[in-house]
Amino acid sequence: MRILLVEDEEHIRKVIKVNLEIEGYEVIATDNGRKALEIIENQHFELLILDVMLPEVNGFQICEQVRLRNPEVGIVIVSAKDTSTDRITGLKLGADDYLTKPFNLEELLLRVDKIIKRKSSENAKEARSYSWHGNKIDFTTYQASGINHSVTMTKKEALLLKLLIERKNEVVSRQQILQTVWGYDVFPSTRTIDNFILSFRKYFEPDPKSPVYFHSIRGVGYRFTPEIS
Repeated sequence: MRILLVEDEEHIRKVIKVNLEIEGYEVIATDNGRKALEIIENQHFELLILDVMLPEVNGFQICEQVRLRNPEVGIVIVSAKDTSTDRITGLKLGADDYLTKPFNLEELLLRVDKIIKRKSSENAKEARSYSWHGNKIDFTTYQASGINHSVTMTKKEALLLKLLIERKNEVVSRQQILQTVWGYDVFPSTRTIDNFILSFRKYFEPDPKSPVYFHSIRGVGYRFTPEIS
């Protein structure tokens, strides 16, 4: 079982790493958020342990970006940010657990073990698709069956659609879409997002010229509303 530990306090990082290795885990550790995303892009992990206040890219941003791409990996946030708002933010972005510093090391180890076991069970049976009003998308194969078309979506199309579905009925800003779907090194023009939304309307809307599911909010972003009012 492989764990990525992202913690910028050297003493804490070393203590957690050593104790996880004693428990039998293979642990990769880094102190930088952007570096963590590069590692995640190229390696497989069963669990991530994320501090929030990290250089370049914070733990909340890592959590959201990773969760969009990988529903299977376990995520534990370990942070000095201890307000209920911080905890709720972490859990809403996809973390499986949230521990505040200072914490009991044995408790962290128990939670890590519990999450890895639970994720293994969930991943064996978790659905990888979403359906609404005659439309369906399979996020494993990227196959979409719309009321107008059946199409194999690109990975970026599927990621954008998944983000909108996960934030259904909420306005998702262009900046958040660019950061979460495209990452922190590549920023296409916002016109690219507009074109993706136009494609979604062509695939899934009863009348693409009068959209009821995919809305552009001028100057802000986009909203997906699966239920027609």
